[in-house]
Amino acid sequence: MDVQVLRCFVAVADGVTVTQAAAEARLTQPALSRALRRLEQEVGAQLFQQVGRVLRLTPAGRAFRDHADAALQRLDRGLRALQETVSPESGLIPLAFLHSLGTWLLPPLITGFRERFPLSRFELRQGSEAVLVESLLGGTADLLLTAGDPGHPLITWERLLTEPLWLAVPPGHRLARRRRARLAEVAEEPFILLRHEQGLRSVTEALCRAVGFTPRAGFEGDEVATLRGLVGAGLGVALVPRPHSAAPARGPSYLQVTDVEAARDIGIARLTSRTLPPNSERFLGHVRQHAVSVAAQEHSAAEES
Repeated sequence: MDVQVLRCFVAVADGVTVTQAAAEARLTQPALSRALRRLEQEVGAQLFQQVGRVLRLTPAGRAFRDHADAALQRLDRGLRALQETVSPESGLIPLAFLHSLGTWLLPPLITGFRERFPLSRFELRQGSEAVLVESLLGGTADLLLTAGDPGHPLITWERLLTEPLWLAVPPGHRLARRRRARLAEVAEEPFILLRHEQGLRSVTEALCRAVGFTPRAGFEGDEVATLRGLVGAGLGVALVPRPHSAAPARGPSYLQVTDVEAARDIGIARLTSRTLPPNSERFLGHVRQHAVSVAAQEHSAAEES
């Protein structure tokens, strides 16, 4: 059974057109169509049916697709292990990360690691926490940088850092000129929140409940940057990490919360039962060292202030 054809089958099963799959495989469209028909003959069942101009999976195709994808993932892991045995310095590190960590935590991690191991390569995925957990469980990521423990029985998570959360209020807000505020002071105002599948949403709701109210959603977004922008536009308030780069001149004001400890844990996750490939294990050690260094810097800055 041809591995390239199996990859094309999975791609078409996932919605890629035959023309696109053929181009990516450097085949002509007729050649790939013939190869898919030969695959059907090999497995002894029709895998696709034509619906208009689109190919749809048959029941047999749906049953075969998951097994084919799992086989390809195992093959890819085997090829990675082989490559890292032959050339351990140039191994691939599949890493998933939360959107909001891509602007401040991820860049120095990768830069520092590649200074030590310049031939290493990264395959990066970003998204919501639910999507990233699936990438870890599905084997398309070795490690996951996220906020909070996913709480999955197959996943081991370890805390790296604690990131403060600030009360963001619009320019001109009655609290905007202050440096600190109680969260309870905005109990009656609309909150700009992440969607329910995002970890920061549950953290925000828990902190609000701790001071005696349930936040009223004025808008639900997908990224922390969106929340900051909408607060800056005057649509509500939010609990968010403070920007790690220069904030826009007309952006929100950020106030320290005084009536509850407002923070979220940043950590790294991996599958409990899986032994990491050498380069991913090496990167995990690098992440731990970086976290210790950042914590020491924050402690020193706190003492000086």
